[in-house]
Amino acid sequence: MNFLTDNIKPIYCKYLAAAFGSALITSIYGIVDMAMVGNYQGPEGTASLAVVMPVWNIIYSLGLLMGIGGSVLLSTLRGESRDNLRRSNEYFTAAVIGAVVLALLVWVGLVFFDKQLLTLFGAKDNLLPLARRYVLPVKFVVPLFLFNQMLAAFLRNDGNPGLATKAVLIGGIFNVFGDYFCVFTLDWGLFGAGFATAAGSALSFLVMMTHFISKKNTLAIVKPVKLAGKLREITVTGFSTFFIDVAMGILTVLFNRQILKYLGADALSVYGVMINISGFVQCCAYSVGQAAQPIISTNFGAGQSGRIRETLRYALRTTALFALFWTALSLAAPNFYPRIFMTPTEEILRIAPDIIRRYSISFLLLPLNIFSTYYFQAVMKPAASFVVSVSRGAVISGMFIFLLPVLAGADSIWFAMPITELLVAVYVIYKMDRYTKNLPTEGSLAK
Repeated sequence: MNFLTDNIKPIYCKYLAAAFGSALITSIYGIVDMAMVGNYQGPEGTASLAVVMPVWNIIYSLGLLMGIGGSVLLSTLRGESRDNLRRSNEYFTAAVIGAVVLALLVWVGLVFFDKQLLTLFGAKDNLLPLARRYVLPVKFVVPLFLFNQMLAAFLRNDGNPGLATKAVLIGGIFNVFGDYFCVFTLDWGLFGAGFATAAGSALSFLVMMTHFISKKNTLAIVKPVKLAGKLREITVTGFSTFFIDVAMGILTVLFNRQILKYLGADALSVYGVMINISGFVQCCAYSVGQAAQPIISTNFGAGQSGRIRETLRYALRTTALFALFWTALSLAAPNFYPRIFMTPTEEILRIAPDIIRRYSISFLLLPLNIFSTYYFQAVMKPAASFVVSVSRGAVISGMFIFLLPVLAGADSIWFAMPITELLVAVYVIYKMDRYTKNLPTEGSLAK
């Protein structure tokens, strides 16, 4: 399958199916955990996993930082010339080294400072011991979660998206059945949910490693020239994707604190459900970006602007379909979500519809805004990608999370994300149109 010469549509569809499968199963990790724990422990269990969510955001985002940043540069070099194989593998090597260092730092932080971190993320009173019980088995395999994100990005750019999906699928299936067995059959509760998630991640990692003994593999560890410079390039290129996941953790912390301050634990339980649904919508958007990015990056390197525009059209149609589906489902059947994730009380079922309907309006524009960060990265516009990720993930959203309850009452906090996504989408549409009109032609990058 050649990104530069083959028909775009079947390539995009194949990569979208693989990326969506990976995103789907990755989301199921959190969804199954919350559903099992919610039914075992009740609303308190759901709230405790909402507190843990920022931990996952940090781990996954660091894997994406190295994976997306390195793979974009790898594909762009290979698009410029077939003679760039060794140079491109220097970026793969640098990404691996960066991932190892980051994994060790996160590992030490979670092993020795889990209590402090979970308290920072909003754990109070009886939620803290519940959250720590879940995190305990996860501590043993923290690096694998990060490596899986990094490796999946490189496998897609190395022409093997199916293996990335297969790896995540095997780990996810184990997690689904392992959750039930460990949580209920063994009566391990939150510890069992964490154990099943950790074991599933280990299986995914082992499957991904088989790529390096396959005939499709062109990735290799080589001695990188100017390692520090390459790590800087990877970090700049991948920062926006990294910050999207970090921002989800930041937003979770801000929402957790504001919700407990103004609305109480029941509202926090409903928000815990919405974190998972919103995460699922984000994963749908990730799948579009991950499907389009290798095609766009390689053709950008080759100056094939027509093929980039064609890929962009397919991607925008896909984001629109995801946006309409999730918004319609959330508006039509809001109490469907809490019934999945917990055994809801009458109070939960009473307050959930208004919360879910208000928050889910943001799903109309969320897929477009997240996909745009992948697009801007692929056409080497990291500054625009940075603005999108930081503004929607911290600056604009954070401002509204703090101001709306004060200015318009506690319940207005649920409109923070819809307003944020709307403002960011205005910028996205303007920049996307501008950069697409000015795409380089063949040979212009080398000048």
